Amino acid sequence: MGNLILLKTLFLKVRFMKKNNKKGLFIIFEGPEGAGKSTQAKLLYDYLRNKGYDVVLTREPGGTKVAEMVRKIILSPKIEISPMAELLLYEAARAQHIEEVIKPSLQKNKIVISDRFADASIVYQGYARGLGIKFVEKLNKLVVKNITPDITFVLDISPKKGLRRIKLNRKTSFDRLEQESIEFHKKIREGYLKLAKKRKNFYIINVENKPFYKVHSIIVDILSKKFNL
Repeated sequence: MGNLILLKTLFLKVRFMKKNNKKGLFIIFEGPEGAGKSTQAKLLYDYLRNKGYDVVLTREPGGTKVAEMVRKIILSPKIEISPMAELLLYEAARAQHIEEVIKPSLQKNKIVISDRFADASIVYQGYARGLGIKFVEKLNKLVVKNITPDITFVLDISPKKGLRRIKLNRKTSFDRLEQESIEFHKKIREGYLKLAKKRKNFYIINVENKPFYKVHSIIVDILSKKFNL
């Protein structure tokens, strides 16, 4: 009888833990310039925090002192960087970002939300810059190792509308990547859509004619169904 009561108590405790378990997750936002990744990442961060989850909001390149310094170099419109040098700068920033922020946070069972991650290099440098997708994937594996996203939201928008959004919403001029040709930005969008066909954990959301709160609602609904958040 005593063992039965003990088993029943343990069963109820496990059920309670599962119901209230704030499982660590790695959530990524990707997409063309002007798609609203930063906005949606922040909205999701606030939403999950308000629900009591331990959440870390970060970005690439960035998230650490070293990576933020690299970000300034990469995005500076005043300098020219070769595609290979650009890729290696991203990977260096990513390596620091993983070791200092992402890996420790996930090990502590936190939810990590990042504005871009390794797939951005596959699209930007591998596909759009022409360095080769397989080459970038191999380099990513050396840097990322076993740190992989649980889910990636690709916010899809046409290049012209995305760049127009940036012009309307920002007082500063375009950064080095934003000022690239429209052909480059078309390749970025094309690259994400092609990559999404190979990724099971990719969710494409067309944001072109949707208000930000509607996009946020779609994201929350997907996370609720997939991870019970």
